[in-house]
Amino acid sequence: MAYDVKEQTDGRKENKMGVLPVNRLLITMSLPMMASMLVQALYNIVDSIFVARVAEDALTAVSMAFPLQTLMIALAGGTGVGINAILSKSLGEKEYERANKAAVNGIFLAAISFLLFLIIGLTVVRPFYMSQTGDPEIIEYGVQYLTVVLTCSFGIFGQFIFERLLTSTGRTLLTMITQGTGAIINLILDPILIFGLIGAPKLGVTGAAIATVCGQIVAAVMACIFNIKKNPDIHISFKGFKPDGAMIGNIYKIGVPSIIMQSIGSLMVYIMNKILIGFSSTAVAVFGVYFKLQSFTFMPVFGLNNGMIPIVAFNYGAQSKKRMMKTWRLAWIYATAIMLVGVALFESIPQYLLLLFDASDDMLRIGTVALRIIGIHFPIAAYCIVTGSMFQALGTSVYSMIVSIMRQIVVLIPAAYLLSLPGNVDYVWWSFPIAELMSAAATTFFFKRIYDKTIKHIGENNEA
Repeated sequence: MAYDVKEQTDGRKENKMGVLPVNRLLITMSLPMMASMLVQALYNIVDSIFVARVAEDALTAVSMAFPLQTLMIALAGGTGVGINAILSKSLGEKEYERANKAAVNGIFLAAISFLLFLIIGLTVVRPFYMSQTGDPEIIEYGVQYLTVVLTCSFGIFGQFIFERLLTSTGRTLLTMITQGTGAIINLILDPILIFGLIGAPKLGVTGAAIATVCGQIVAAVMACIFNIKKNPDIHISFKGFKPDGAMIGNIYKIGVPSIIMQSIGSLMVYIMNKILIGFSSTAVAVFGVYFKLQSFTFMPVFGLNNGMIPIVAFNYGAQSKKRMMKTWRLAWIYATAIMLVGVALFESIPQYLLLLFDASDDMLRIGTVALRIIGIHFPIAAYCIVTGSMFQALGTSVYSMIVSIMRQIVVLIPAAYLLSLPGNVDYVWWSFPIAELMSAAATTFFFKRIYDKTIKHIGENNEA
């Protein structure tokens, strides 16, 4: 898509995030990310559909893997948030060397993160499952699946970081290609490796794990090549590289709140699994299925946010308040529209959604109620997610972290526990909308605070 650009004194062209009309910019930045996230959400669902046909215990085991997988994604994603905010803001300020430094130090941090999860994958997977259940079949399925995912996590760390470099410089179409390719490889390999098709060995849940990491590795390699060949805004070179303590500190100053925020989600899922296993393993499977299904609406919103954050960060660096606020308002509108689609599906056809996972009568009974109760909070979540991304773009991720702690630890878990005491699993699901209402109140409080302290004082330069 063509757009007018301004030439800089050093011969560089003005980045599109500073000149393209905001609505058009947000759409062109976000649509590729949303499309790739939709493909990823489709993969998540199809992956679980295949696993469910191995056995319900296999689906439960994969659901129980979610806390450690979330922890891994939290570290990768939070590091990416820090890199994204610093790099985009640096480009907005025309500090190109600082942008390059953020990129290479981010890649270094991805390598260190992989080594950490390699060790975790080799040492704690079995104890992790044994802490959640005594069922030997679920434990064996879980060990087979999670060991592969963690010990081969160099793919997901590489994918996250290299894709964030592309996103930070406005090249979301390339990110769509890498994410989409990785997800499609997953989709193709899943049935082949799980069920032993076209001459491949029948590997069950191990096959699902191998398919997952293969897709991640391919996506990481593609994203690396795209950054080297098609991203002139940054220059990746490790010649004479030494880790820059100040830059790493700045990355984690922004990224650690996001890491903690997502890690709290890992703890929340772990405790929820322990609460739900007190009712039945089917209740745990329903919880896992919910996370897969909700990704079909939440993942596109996250894709929208991935397009929004560099726009806000860039224009914060360029001191353009009008473009920042317009980006936030439009993102909120679009996110709400997406979430309303999710509400319609969860409220109208929950039983058909569950049948995709070969649901038993017990799963249908528990899951239909669960989806209808949890789904009502989706529009509120749209506001909280988009505004939380505004905090990240402005380098105040600590507000998102506080909201996440309050939502999941202070409200959701205690509410779920108290609602479980009467012995009816249907009550437990109400903890989600209760927690989201609190989240919306806290998010509004912090947004007003950051607006009064920072946003309203930003100049009106380069308005469009």
